[in-house]
Amino acid sequence: MAVWQGINSGEHTMLRVEVGRAGRYCDGLSRRSFVQLGLSGMAAWSLPDVMRARAAGSEAGKPGKDTSVLLIWLDGGPSHMDLYDLKPDAPAEYRGIWRPIRTNVPGMEISELFPRQAQVADKFSIVRSLYHDSGDHFTGGHFMLTGRGGVSGADTAGKNPSFASIAARVCGARRNGLPAYVSVPYASSIGLRPGYFGANYVGREYNPFETDGDPNGDQFQVRDLNLSAGLTIDRLEDRRGLTERFDAARRIVDASGAVDAMDQFEQQAYQLVAGSAARKAFDIAAEADETRELYGRNSWGQSVLLARRLVEAGSTVVTVHFGGWDHHWDLKAGMENHLPRVDQAVAGLLTDLDRRGLSQRVLVMICGEFSRTPRMNDGGNGGAPMSMGTPGRDHWGNAMFSILAGGGLRNGQVVGSTDRLGERPQSRPLTPGDLHATIYQVLGVDPHTAFADHAGRPTPAVAEGQVIDELV
Repeated sequence: MAVWQGINSGEHTMLRVEVGRAGRYCDGLSRRSFVQLGLSGMAAWSLPDVMRARAAGSEAGKPGKDTSVLLIWLDGGPSHMDLYDLKPDAPAEYRGIWRPIRTNVPGMEISELFPRQAQVADKFSIVRSLYHDSGDHFTGGHFMLTGRGGVSGADTAGKNPSFASIAARVCGARRNGLPAYVSVPYASSIGLRPGYFGANYVGREYNPFETDGDPNGDQFQVRDLNLSAGLTIDRLEDRRGLTERFDAARRIVDASGAVDAMDQFEQQAYQLVAGSAARKAFDIAAEADETRELYGRNSWGQSVLLARRLVEAGSTVVTVHFGGWDHHWDLKAGMENHLPRVDQAVAGLLTDLDRRGLSQRVLVMICGEFSRTPRMNDGGNGGAPMSMGTPGRDHWGNAMFSILAGGGLRNGQVVGSTDRLGERPQSRPLTPGDLHATIYQVLGVDPHTAFADHAGRPTPAVAEGQVIDELV
């Protein structure tokens, strides 16, 4: 049965709702599930704690927009030279294996492995002049997700909150009963969970909720939405019993403010526990077969479809993890495996958002932590040339790309350019901070909003960066 507990842990007093056992988390600790319902990373937070934090965000100036962000994260670093910024006139060791094809936007060309996206290029824009100048996976991931450096392979711990966690804190969810910030199937930056997708000093309750599992599986279920044996929604709807459990908890918590918050947030917490909005949003099996085929019947395609369901239902930020882009060798096999799936998922998403009238409300972004070297290596990885398969590309943060679509932005554009070898920005150089400022503009978040870091220093949401004017 459900158990409401008052737990004193150091400086914090919390309540927990136990509704069944969950597996081990990435920190190695085994905990009981306590009705997360996507309330991002609440392992040590109660529902009233979360509601109090969201109310504080509202008092600080919660924006009135109804927009959301859907990020497709290409973990490992995809090559701009093989996806969206091909150089057909460069020497062979630079231009690579594939040729560009025309799109339905005059003058815009992309990889020949993206035929579906070529037909919907008027629905997205390409930023070709992005850079942060780091070839370290961890530094690059931290830059792209938090807008700041300060980490490396020798010191991988996150130092700052992700832009998504800041958005979750300031905006909350766009609809009651939905988690504000979700990662499908998990949040992972260079193998760290939630890594640089995490909230850091803005509060762990703004970490992403991770669905886990494979949305393409026949038996896919989102963890922690199941109730324990013998517990039903009808039993939860016994408001008298719920109130009695809160009253019992009141007697064992301190006077830190949680007691006063209970009355205010009890109804909201109850709605999250017993409401149907989240369960419906996560039920990907409810989608028509035609729609599921549009995205591709594979893990990546169905993860993107699930993400669409969540932003449509009212989540503010949803991230989708596409891993396996660290192609130091055998680039041909890697790209020919990955790019068709990306092509179908992205084209399907943009087509579906347009059909549903969601293009103006949902900003889609595609990027990774960095790009790959414009000059290909010999495919030997220290051995004989070609011994590891076809040549590959190594780490490169001096020139990279991002795709931005919808969200009220201007689509069908190419912003910036790289030089003839694709090594550095040639025009309109842009940074991760510029991307974040643009995202916050779409969401209605003031980029100057500051949060106290671990040392108590006020730290703005955007350190350096301006809205990309060409897109607004």
